[in-house]
Amino acid sequence: MAKTIGVVMTEAIRSGLIDDHKITGAPRRFPDHMDESNGLIEFPADALAASISDEIRALIPDGTTVDAIGVAMPGIIRNGVVEDSPNLPQLKGAHIAETIQAGLKARGIATSVSCFNDADAAAAGLAATRGQLDRLIRVWTIGNGIGFGRYPYAEGPWEGGHTVVSLDPKENYCPCGGIGHLEGIMGHRAMRLRFLDLEPDEVFAAAKKGDKRCMDFFHRYHRGLAAATATQIHLEGPGKFYFTGRDIQRLEISLLKQYLYEMVKMSPLQSYTLEVLTEDPTIAIIGAGAAAEQSTKL
Repeated sequence: MAKTIGVVMTEAIRSGLIDDHKITGAPRRFPDHMDESNGLIEFPADALAASISDEIRALIPDGTTVDAIGVAMPGIIRNGVVEDSPNLPQLKGAHIAETIQAGLKARGIATSVSCFNDADAAAAGLAATRGQLDRLIRVWTIGNGIGFGRYPYAEGPWEGGHTVVSLDPKENYCPCGGIGHLEGIMGHRAMRLRFLDLEPDEVFAAAKKGDKRCMDFFHRYHRGLAAATATQIHLEGPGKFYFTGRDIQRLEISLLKQYLYEMVKMSPLQSYTLEVLTEDPTIAIIGAGAAAEQSTKL
C-alpha cells in the first residue's frame, strides 16, 4: 500500500504519516495550545502554508519517500485554489496547493500536493477506515462551522452548512453573510452572536434545565439540521448519514430523527439511517491521505 501524508486544517493543523489507511506513529498538532473557538483565523495565509510545510517535513523520516500528500481545510476548494472560506477568510483566493508545494520543494520534498474540503476528507476517512471505498458516504461535521462531506467526490461546492433552512430575515448570523443558513443556527460563532450573554455550552446546559429561550433554540438547532439532511435525501436519495465533530455532544439523535421523520414522507426516500460518531481527528487525516492517493491515480 502507498505511504501518504494527510493534513487537516480547522481550529488547528493536524497531520499524520499514513500507511495502509492507518496512521504510523503519533499524529502531529500545531499549535499545541490555542483557543479552539478562534483557531487559526489570525494566521496570515502564507504563514499557514509555511506551517503546513513544516509539519509535513517533520513527518517524513530522512531517506523516506511518500506517494501522495493531501491537505484538507474548510471552504470551497477547486484545483488547489481556495475559492472561498468564511471560517478562514484570509485563505480566500489562495493558491494553497501551489504555495505548499513550493514550500515543500524548498525543504527538499518533491511530492505533489492535493487539496480538499475538510468535511470531504472526513467522509473519505470513514470510507477508508471502514473498508467502504466502494460506497456513498455522507457526513455532517459539527464544530466552529458546519460541514457536509461526501465520498466519492462529485463535482460541486457541496457547502451543505450553507443550506437554507429558514425564511426568517432575522436569521442572519452565518459568517458568509447569507440569510437563513444552517451554519447561521448551528455554527459556534453564530450562537455567540445570537446569545451575547451566554457561551454555546451554557445555552445547551440551560436548555436541559428548562430555560424557555434556550429550549426554543435547542429545537431550532435540531430542526435546522433535520431540514438540511432532508434536503440531501430529496436530492441524492436515502442511505446512511454520519454525524461527528468537535461539538457532536450537543446533538440529540432521537430528536433529530423525529424532525426528519416529519420532513421525509415519500416512501422510496425513507430508508435512511443516522449514526453519531465521537470526534476522532485522525479520521479526516486518513481521509486526506486517501483522497490524495486516489487523485494520483486519475
